[in-house]
Amino acid sequence: MDKPVELLQNSEPLPTPRLAVLQRRSEFLRVADARRKFAVPGLVLQVYERREATGPARLGFTASKKVGNSVARNRARRRLREAAWRLVGKHGLEGHDYVLIAREATLERPWPDLLTDLQAAMKRLKAWNDKGLVE
Repeated sequence: MDKPVELLQNSEPLPTPRLAVLQRRSEFLRVADARRKFAVPGLVLQVYERREATGPARLGFTASKKVGNSVARNRARRRLREAAWRLVGKHGLEGHDYVLIAREATLERPWPDLLTDLQAAMKRLKAWNDKGLVE
């Protein structure tokens, strides 16, 4: 598996990505209906290319009760959110929606492995921008 691109240290400032967040159920369903998904040990990634392929990448996060109680689900979503800000924020494609679904392993997965999982899923779904953050 690929090594994650630039594991940013806590002391380094994060890039300021242009990202928005999916909030409505209909937006999540639209991404799911696209049937572009890839499962890796730490998460499931779904991707949808919007018709108006402009504008920032948009992110959605979800965790079912299979992951655990509310505390565990919230922790899993926080881990996915941080991974997405680091990778999708820098290497995501404009005009795409990304939904990250937590799995039971999301909680225990070592941080570098979780980043590697997300990177591998993005590359597999051809939703990875090798050029990095576009200003």
